[in-house]
Parts: sequence; C-alpha cells; structure tokens
Amino acid sequence: MKGPTGMNDVERAPGPYAAPRVGAGIRTSLVRWAPVAVIAIAAVGIWEAVVALEDIPNWKLPAPSAIADALWGDRGDLARHTWVTLKEVLIGFGIALGAGLLLATLIHMSRTMERVIYPPAIASQTLPIIVIAPLLLAWVGYGLQHKVVVVALISFFPILVNTVDGLRSTDGDLLNLMRALGANRWQMFIKAQVPHGLPYMFSGIKIAVTASVIGAVVGEWVGSSEGLGYLALRSKSQFLTERVYAAIFLLGVMGVVLFLAAGLAQRVLVPWHGRQRGGPNT
Repeated sequence: MKGPTGMNDVERAPGPYAAPRVGAGIRTSLVRWAPVAVIAIAAVGIWEAVVALEDIPNWKLPAPSAIADALWGDRGDLARHTWVTLKEVLIGFGIALGAGLLLATLIHMSRTMERVIYPPAIASQTLPIIVIAPLLLAWVGYGLQHKVVVVALISFFPILVNTVDGLRSTDGDLLNLMRALGANRWQMFIKAQVPHGLPYMFSGIKIAVTASVIGAVVGEWVGSSEGLGYLALRSKSQFLTERVYAAIFLLGVMGVVLFLAAGLAQRVLVPWHGRQRGGPNT
C-alpha cells in the first residue's frame, strides 16, 4: 500500500532492525573512536618529548620515532619472524579449539567423563608453562612442534570452561518443552544447547586467541631460531632495544587483530546474540 509520497508504508517504516545508513555508521564509529585516537597520539607525543628532553639513550628507552625506524628498516626480518609466530599461534589455537570443544561436549554429555577430564584439565593450568616448555622441547623436539603444544596448552582451557558453562546454562523450561514434544537428547543438544552455548564459546575463544600469542612467545624463548619472541630475545642481548619494542608492537597488533577476527566470526555465526544485547551500537 502506497502512502502520500508514493512509497510503500513498509519501505518508509524504519523497523527495529533496519539497516543503518552507511554515512551515519561511519560518523558514529569516528565519534566513538576519536577519544581513543587522541589519547594514543598524546601518549606517543609525550613519550617522544620525554626521551628527547631527558636525552635518554636508545638502548635504555627508544623514542617512538626510533621504533618506527626499526619497523621500517628491519621490515624484511620482522615480516619473516611475524609469519613464523603467527603460524605457531594459528596451528596451536586450532588444536586447542578442536580439543576444547570435543572435551566440553564429553563433559556436558557424561558426568563420568566430567570426573575423568576436568581434574587433569585444571591441573594442567596450575603448572608454570615456563617450566613445562623445556620438558616439551626434550619430548617433541626443537622444531615447530613444542611451540604449537605450548600454545595449545595455554589456549584450550578458556574454550573448555566457557563452552561447558554455556551448554549447561540453557533454559530448563525450554529443554522441558522440547522433551515433552518428543525431542531426544541429541536433538536438544543440537537445536537448543549448542545455539545457547555459542556466545559463551566465543567468549572463551577471545580469551584463548590472545593468550595463544603469549604461548608462542614463551615457546620461542625456551628454544627457537625464528619468531618474534626469538627476535626480541636476540635483539635484547645486542642492545637493539628499538627492535625489541618493534617486535613487542607487532605481537600486540597480532593479538588485537586475532581478537577482532574472533569478534567478527561471532557476529557472523551468532547474529542473534548482538540483537539480544540491544544491537552493536550499545
């Protein structure tokens, strides 16, 4: 039905989930992130000024400009070592994700499996990884393997715990209704418990994917000939502090990008979660 303007009433009505205008969305993002950008620029400026005014040597505290020079001047080495660390992170995190989801499913389905799996899983998190890493080096060798295992050990626990909590927090009334309608346990798991547990799972993934960067660095410190952790350690012994900061900067960027990628995956795979919280702008 057309109104006075010749447009359909449905077309004119914005609706609760109408697509926002692109320009308005960009302006909103700029306003939201402008304070962060201002604070970051101010912090970098103060840092640069303090180093210059106090005449602090590079080996003690490099200026941001010196770090930027290192990022550009050593871009070839930094890119190669960044790829090595990223590969360790992605492989180790992939193993942790698969293991965490499988163990969470077993724990949720069986109280016996919970008693079997949970105590060793908790115990694995109480052991200092810096102590375990040298043992892994002796067990699995000097190559990529021990760093991947360290990443997996650090990353799987948040995924496991959050997924189990999500599966078990499904509304009991909904499960009772499905049971009354004749649904079996597998149908309730797939159609109710898994969708309800996905936001919890992604919360664990966000924690795990950032912690996996730490795991890769620890593994490289213990024994490696490449990777950003190795490069930072070698540069420190050579008093190339600006290159140490450049490696740290790239590790931070890697963690942020992986976290944002996990958030994007959540928005794509669990779109209803954002709407339940009031949408992405809240």
